[in-house]
Amino acid sequence: MNKDFFTQESFETRVSCPLCHSEMVMHWQRDNIPYFGDVMYISANCKCSFRFADTMILTSKEPMRYELTVENLEDLDARVIRSTSGTIRIPEMGINIEPGAVSDSYITNIEGVLQRVRDVLEMAGRWVKDDEERLSRSQELLCMLDEVIEGKRTITVIVEDPMGNSAIISKKVREYKLTKEEIEKLNTGMIVFDVDKSELEMDVSDNVQPLGGN
Repeated sequence: MNKDFFTQESFETRVSCPLCHSEMVMHWQRDNIPYFGDVMYISANCKCSFRFADTMILTSKEPMRYELTVENLEDLDARVIRSTSGTIRIPEMGINIEPGAVSDSYITNIEGVLQRVRDVLEMAGRWVKDDEERLSRSQELLCMLDEVIEGKRTITVIVEDPMGNSAIISKKVREYKLTKEEIEKLNTGMIVFDVDKSELEMDVSDNVQPLGGN
């Protein structure tokens, strides 16, 4: 692709669908996010039901970890950029949202992330309704979410991205560059060729652990 495309506000490209191989249109929309810089939203939908969405950071970024202590209502408004290669963790709740081949990117805030977690927990609760222990754990986590949203409980939200395309934007956020060892432990949600290992790897599914991993 001609790099001059990225200076335009919006444009379209035609690509082959990876599932059915039909031609589909990929939409590119440029934007500027305060404190973060220029980004490009990318989306495509095929008639076979394949869909793709991502946010491309147009400035060079290092593999990073962002940590935010959420302790009041103001912290719920902190912006979160999650690319398809981003992992979100809430250690106090045992929540890990790891990317897979069908992951979506999105831009939201901390409260929006918590609402997504709520959706997963409510779905998981229906799946384990006959397992008293797991159902109790799901309900416990939902109560914890309510307390966080009401400003009554403190949690830590962590965003990690080996591609550097995810972030938390807040004056309170703590930023760390990921080590090579930490990068190797993260999923990317895409096909990756590791030139050091000389082998092809592919993540094939989302890995969401809403019940504390037990």
